Amino acid sequence: MWRAACIVIALFGACVETFSQGLAGLPVPEGADLTGSWVSQQWTEGGGPGGANDRRPYDFLGIPMSDAAKAWALSHSEERLSEPERQCGFYTPIYHAFGYGPMNLWREDEYQTGTAIAWVIGGFQDFKPQVMWMDGRPHPGEYAPHRIEGFTTGVWKDDVLVTTTTHMTQGLMHRRAPHSDRATLTMRFSRHGDILTVTGRVDDPVYLTAPLYVSKEWTPAPGGAPRNRAVPPCTITFEGISEGQVQRFLPGQNPNVDEMTKLWGIPVEAVRGGEETMYPEYRKKLKNTYVRPQRAYKHD
Repeated sequence: MWRAACIVIALFGACVETFSQGLAGLPVPEGADLTGSWVSQQWTEGGGPGGANDRRPYDFLGIPMSDAAKAWALSHSEERLSEPERQCGFYTPIYHAFGYGPMNLWREDEYQTGTAIAWVIGGFQDFKPQVMWMDGRPHPGEYAPHRIEGFTTGVWKDDVLVTTTTHMTQGLMHRRAPHSDRATLTMRFSRHGDILTVTGRVDDPVYLTAPLYVSKEWTPAPGGAPRNRAVPPCTITFEGISEGQVQRFLPGQNPNVDEMTKLWGIPVEAVRGGEETMYPEYRKKLKNTYVRPQRAYKHD
Protein backbone atom coordinates (compact mmCIF):
# COMPACT_ATOMS: atom_id res chain seq x y z
CA MET A 1 0.00 0.00 0.00
CA TRP A 2 2.83 2.38 0.92
CA ARG A 3 4.61 1.51 -2.30
CA ALA A 4 1.46 2.27 -4.34
CA ALA A 5 0.99 5.56 -2.51
CA CYS A 6 4.58 6.60 -3.26
CA ILE A 7 4.14 5.78 -6.94
CA VAL A 8 0.94 7.90 -7.13
CA ILE A 9 2.64 10.83 -5.38
CA ALA A 10 5.67 10.58 -7.67
CA LEU A 11 3.49 10.51 -10.80
CA PHE A 12 1.45 13.48 -9.56
CA GLY A 13 4.60 15.47 -8.87
CA ALA A 14 5.97 14.66 -12.30
CA CYS A 15 2.73 15.84 -13.92
CA VAL A 16 2.80 19.10 -11.98
CA GLU A 17 6.44 19.64 -12.91
CA THR A 18 5.77 18.88 -16.59
CA PHE A 19 2.71 21.17 -16.61
CA SER A 20 4.73 23.97 -15.03
CA GLN A 21 7.52 23.57 -17.54
CA GLY A 22 4.95 23.68 -20.33
CA LEU A 23 3.61 27.01 -19.13
CA ALA A 24 7.09 28.39 -18.62
CA GLY A 25 8.06 27.29 -22.11
CA LEU A 26 5.43 29.43 -23.80
CA PRO A 27 6.75 32.52 -25.61
CA VAL A 28 6.53 35.68 -23.51
CA PRO A 29 4.36 38.35 -25.20
CA GLU A 30 6.50 41.03 -26.80
CA GLY A 31 6.30 44.77 -26.40
CA ALA A 32 3.95 46.94 -24.39
CA ASP A 33 0.22 46.50 -23.96
CA LEU A 34 -1.42 48.85 -26.47
CA THR A 35 -4.91 47.48 -25.96
CA GLY A 36 -7.60 50.09 -25.45
CA SER A 37 -9.77 52.78 -26.94
CA TRP A 38 -7.73 55.91 -27.62
CA VAL A 39 -8.53 59.45 -28.72
CA SER A 40 -6.05 61.98 -30.08
CA GLN A 41 -5.76 65.15 -28.04
CA GLN A 42 -4.27 67.10 -30.97
CA TRP A 43 -1.87 68.92 -28.64
CA THR A 44 0.43 69.59 -31.60
CA GLU A 45 -2.29 71.31 -33.64
CA GLY A 46 -3.48 74.89 -33.50
CA GLY A 47 -6.85 74.71 -31.78
CA GLY A 48 -9.53 76.60 -30.03
CA PRO A 49 -11.58 75.89 -26.90
CA GLY A 50 -11.48 72.23 -25.90
CA GLY A 51 -8.58 71.52 -28.24
CA ALA A 52 -10.73 71.82 -31.36
CA ASN A 53 -8.71 71.94 -34.56
CA ASP A 54 -8.75 74.82 -36.97
CA ARG A 55 -7.94 73.10 -40.25
CA ARG A 56 -8.45 75.20 -43.34
CA PRO A 57 -9.26 73.84 -46.82
CA TYR A 58 -6.11 75.36 -48.31
CA ASP A 59 -3.22 75.12 -45.84
CA PHE A 60 -0.21 72.97 -46.78
CA LEU A 61 2.52 74.75 -44.85
CA GLY A 62 5.21 72.28 -43.78
CA ILE A 63 4.20 69.52 -46.23
CA PRO A 64 6.87 68.63 -48.86
CA MET A 65 4.39 68.61 -51.73
CA SER A 66 5.55 68.08 -55.28
CA ASP A 67 4.38 70.24 -58.19
CA ALA A 68 1.84 67.53 -59.04
CA ALA A 69 0.43 67.64 -55.50
CA LYS A 70 0.23 71.45 -55.57
CA ALA A 71 -1.72 71.32 -58.83
CA TRP A 72 -4.04 68.70 -57.34
CA ALA A 73 -4.61 70.85 -54.23
CA LEU A 74 -5.53 73.90 -56.30
CA SER A 75 -8.29 71.95 -58.04
CA HIS A 76 -9.61 70.26 -54.88
CA SER A 77 -13.03 71.26 -53.54
CA GLU A 78 -14.30 70.18 -50.12
CA GLU A 79 -17.69 69.60 -51.74
CA ARG A 80 -16.34 66.47 -53.40
CA LEU A 81 -17.06 64.64 -50.12
CA SER A 82 -20.77 65.26 -50.72
CA GLU A 83 -20.78 63.59 -54.13
CA PRO A 84 -23.03 60.49 -53.91
CA GLU A 85 -20.24 58.44 -55.47
CA ARG A 86 -17.86 59.43 -52.64
CA GLN A 87 -20.08 59.56 -49.56
CA CYS A 88 -19.34 55.95 -48.64
CA GLY A 89 -15.65 56.14 -49.46
CA PHE A 90 -13.03 55.48 -46.82
CA TYR A 91 -9.74 56.95 -45.71
CA THR A 92 -6.52 54.97 -45.95
CA PRO A 93 -4.44 54.11 -42.82
CA ILE A 94 -2.55 57.40 -43.28
CA TYR A 95 -5.69 58.83 -41.67
CA HIS A 96 -4.59 57.31 -38.32
CA ALA A 97 -1.19 58.97 -38.25
CA PHE A 98 -2.82 62.42 -38.23
CA GLY A 99 -5.16 61.62 -35.34
CA TYR A 100 -8.45 62.37 -37.08
CA GLY A 101 -10.64 59.75 -35.39
CA PRO A 102 -10.68 57.38 -32.42
CA MET A 103 -8.32 54.42 -32.38
CA ASN A 104 -9.47 51.12 -30.93
CA LEU A 105 -6.51 48.72 -30.55
CA TRP A 106 -6.45 45.05 -29.64
CA ARG A 107 -4.36 41.88 -30.11
CA GLU A 108 -5.34 38.76 -32.01
CA ASP A 109 -3.55 35.73 -30.51
CA GLU A 110 -2.83 32.20 -31.65
CA TYR A 111 -4.83 30.17 -29.15
CA GLN A 112 -2.39 27.30 -28.54
CA THR A 113 0.82 29.26 -28.01
CA GLY A 114 -0.54 32.65 -26.99
CA THR A 115 1.69 34.49 -29.46
CA ALA A 116 0.32 37.55 -31.24
CA ILE A 117 -0.77 36.94 -34.82
CA ALA A 118 -1.75 40.57 -35.37
CA TRP A 119 -2.61 43.89 -33.80
CA VAL A 120 -5.84 45.41 -35.08
CA ILE A 121 -7.09 48.99 -35.35
CA GLY A 122 -10.88 48.75 -35.34
CA GLY A 123 -13.11 50.28 -37.95
CA PHE A 124 -14.94 53.58 -37.65
CA GLN A 125 -17.44 55.54 -39.72
CA ASP A 126 -14.95 56.47 -42.43
CA PHE A 127 -12.13 53.93 -42.24
CA LYS A 128 -11.94 50.16 -42.39
CA PRO A 129 -10.29 47.93 -39.79
CA GLN A 130 -6.53 47.74 -40.23
CA VAL A 131 -4.88 44.39 -39.51
CA MET A 132 -1.18 44.71 -38.66
CA TRP A 133 0.27 41.21 -39.13
CA MET A 134 2.91 40.13 -36.60
CA ASP A 135 3.57 36.57 -37.82
CA GLY A 136 6.33 37.35 -40.30
CA ARG A 137 4.34 37.06 -43.51
CA PRO A 138 5.79 39.03 -46.47
CA HIS A 139 4.19 41.95 -48.26
CA PRO A 140 2.48 41.20 -51.60
CA GLY A 141 4.31 41.67 -54.87
CA GLU A 142 4.56 44.95 -56.73
CA TYR A 143 1.62 44.23 -59.01
CA ALA A 144 -0.72 42.80 -56.37
CA PRO A 145 -4.11 44.50 -56.03
CA HIS A 146 -4.29 47.62 -53.85
CA ARG A 147 -6.94 47.99 -51.16
CA ILE A 148 -8.15 51.03 -49.24
CA GLU A 149 -6.71 49.61 -45.99
CA GLY A 150 -3.49 48.47 -47.66
CA PHE A 151 -1.35 45.64 -46.30
CA THR A 152 0.43 46.09 -42.98
CA THR A 153 3.10 44.13 -41.10
CA GLY A 154 4.59 44.90 -37.71
CA VAL A 155 7.60 44.10 -35.54
CA TRP A 156 8.57 45.00 -31.99
CA LYS A 157 11.71 47.05 -31.51
CA ASP A 158 12.17 46.93 -27.73
CA ASP A 159 8.80 48.17 -26.48
CA VAL A 160 7.89 50.11 -29.65
CA LEU A 161 5.59 48.59 -32.26
CA VAL A 162 6.82 49.50 -35.76
CA THR A 163 4.42 48.89 -38.65
CA THR A 164 4.81 49.22 -42.42
CA THR A 165 1.83 49.69 -44.75
CA THR A 166 1.95 49.25 -48.51
CA HIS A 167 -0.54 48.55 -51.32
CA MET A 168 -2.95 51.35 -50.40
CA THR A 169 -5.25 52.96 -52.94
CA GLN A 170 -4.93 56.66 -53.70
CA GLY A 171 -6.28 58.79 -50.84
CA LEU A 172 -6.06 61.96 -48.78
CA MET A 173 -3.55 63.10 -46.19
CA HIS A 174 -3.70 65.91 -43.67
CA ARG A 175 -5.26 69.21 -44.81
CA ARG A 176 -6.65 67.47 -47.89
CA ALA A 177 -3.27 66.88 -49.45
CA PRO A 178 -3.24 63.84 -51.78
CA HIS A 179 -1.22 60.66 -51.62
CA SER A 180 -0.81 58.20 -54.48
CA ASP A 181 -1.23 54.43 -54.59
CA ARG A 182 2.57 54.17 -54.47
CA ALA A 183 2.76 55.72 -51.01
CA THR A 184 4.02 53.77 -48.00
CA LEU A 185 3.31 54.44 -44.33
CA THR A 186 5.54 53.64 -41.36
CA MET A 187 4.04 54.05 -37.87
CA ARG A 188 5.60 53.69 -34.42
CA PHE A 189 3.39 53.04 -31.39
CA SER A 190 4.92 53.71 -27.97
CA ARG A 191 3.09 53.85 -24.67
CA HIS A 192 4.06 55.86 -21.59
CA GLY A 193 1.47 55.27 -18.89
CA ASP A 194 -1.84 56.59 -20.17
CA ILE A 195 -0.27 58.40 -23.14
CA LEU A 196 0.08 56.60 -26.45
CA THR A 197 2.38 58.29 -28.96
CA VAL A 198 1.93 57.47 -32.65
CA THR A 199 4.63 58.70 -35.03
CA GLY A 200 4.03 58.35 -38.74
CA ARG A 201 6.27 58.66 -41.79
CA VAL A 202 4.75 58.93 -45.27
CA ASP A 203 6.85 58.29 -48.37
CA ASP A 204 5.29 59.01 -51.75
CA PRO A 205 7.34 59.26 -54.98
CA VAL A 206 4.44 60.96 -56.77
CA TYR A 207 3.13 63.65 -54.44
CA LEU A 208 5.98 64.19 -51.96
CA THR A 209 9.57 65.29 -52.59
CA ALA A 210 10.72 64.16 -49.11
CA PRO A 211 9.37 61.98 -46.28
CA LEU A 212 6.56 63.59 -44.30
CA TYR A 213 6.67 63.04 -40.52
CA VAL A 214 3.82 63.56 -38.08
CA SER A 215 3.43 62.72 -34.38
CA LYS A 216 0.27 62.62 -32.26
CA GLU A 217 -0.47 61.82 -28.64
CA TRP A 218 -3.48 59.74 -27.60
CA THR A 219 -5.19 59.20 -24.23
CA PRO A 220 -7.80 56.63 -23.13
CA ALA A 221 -11.29 57.36 -24.42
CA PRO A 222 -13.86 58.09 -21.70
CA GLY A 223 -16.02 55.02 -21.27
CA GLY A 224 -14.11 53.03 -23.86
CA ALA A 225 -15.62 51.67 -27.06
CA PRO A 226 -16.52 48.20 -28.42
CA ARG A 227 -14.23 46.37 -30.80
CA ASN A 228 -15.40 47.33 -34.27
CA ARG A 229 -14.42 44.47 -36.52
CA ALA A 230 -16.36 46.03 -39.38
CA VAL A 231 -17.43 49.52 -40.34
CA PRO A 232 -21.05 50.57 -39.69
CA PRO A 233 -23.48 50.60 -42.62
CA CYS A 234 -23.29 53.65 -44.87
CA THR A 235 -26.39 55.27 -46.36
CA ILE A 236 -26.10 57.59 -49.35
CA THR A 237 -28.31 60.67 -49.20
CA PHE A 238 -28.62 64.00 -50.98
CA GLU A 239 -26.12 66.51 -49.60
CA GLY A 240 -26.57 69.23 -52.19
CA ILE A 241 -24.60 67.53 -54.99
CA SER A 242 -26.38 65.49 -57.65
CA GLU A 243 -25.07 62.21 -58.98
CA GLY A 244 -22.57 62.60 -61.79
CA GLN A 245 -21.38 66.07 -60.76
CA VAL A 246 -17.64 66.32 -60.11
CA GLN A 247 -16.76 69.09 -57.70
CA ARG A 248 -13.48 70.85 -58.53
CA PHE A 249 -11.97 74.26 -59.14
CA LEU A 250 -10.70 75.25 -62.56
CA PRO A 251 -7.24 76.88 -62.78
CA GLY A 252 -7.18 80.26 -61.04
CA GLN A 253 -10.66 79.81 -59.49
CA ASN A 254 -9.89 78.31 -56.05
CA PRO A 255 -11.37 80.88 -53.59
CA ASN A 256 -9.49 79.50 -50.57
CA VAL A 257 -5.92 80.20 -51.70
CA ASP A 258 -5.56 83.51 -49.84
CA GLU A 259 -7.64 82.60 -46.78
CA MET A 260 -4.61 81.98 -44.53
CA THR A 261 -3.12 85.28 -45.70
CA LYS A 262 -6.26 87.20 -44.74
CA LEU A 263 -6.54 85.48 -41.35
CA TRP A 264 -2.91 85.44 -40.18
CA GLY A 265 -0.87 87.25 -42.81
CA ILE A 266 0.96 84.09 -43.94
CA PRO A 267 2.18 84.60 -47.54
CA VAL A 268 0.49 82.50 -50.20
CA GLU A 269 3.79 80.94 -51.32
CA ALA A 270 4.19 79.51 -47.79
CA VAL A 271 0.62 78.22 -47.63
CA ARG A 272 1.18 76.26 -50.85
CA GLY A 273 3.68 74.07 -49.02
CA GLY A 274 6.79 72.46 -50.39
CA GLU A 275 9.90 70.88 -48.94
CA GLU A 276 11.42 74.26 -48.11
CA THR A 277 8.56 75.09 -45.73
CA MET A 278 9.40 72.12 -43.50
CA TYR A 279 12.39 73.75 -41.83
CA PRO A 280 12.68 76.57 -39.26
CA GLU A 281 15.09 78.46 -41.54
CA TYR A 282 12.16 79.18 -43.85
CA ARG A 283 11.10 81.92 -41.43
CA LYS A 284 14.09 83.99 -42.55
CA LYS A 285 12.75 83.94 -46.10
CA LEU A 286 9.35 85.21 -44.88
CA LYS A 287 10.81 87.94 -42.71
CA ASN A 288 10.39 90.68 -45.30
CA THR A 289 7.06 89.47 -46.71
CA TYR A 290 5.10 88.70 -43.54
CA VAL A 291 2.64 91.38 -42.47
CA ARG A 292 0.94 90.97 -39.11
CA PRO A 293 -2.86 91.28 -39.56
CA GLN A 294 -4.42 94.34 -37.92
CA ARG A 295 -7.06 92.26 -36.18
CA ALA A 296 -6.17 88.90 -34.67
CA TYR A 297 -8.30 85.98 -35.81
CA LYS A 298 -10.85 84.89 -33.21
CA HIS A 299 -12.47 81.47 -33.03
CA ASP A 300 -16.23 81.35 -33.38
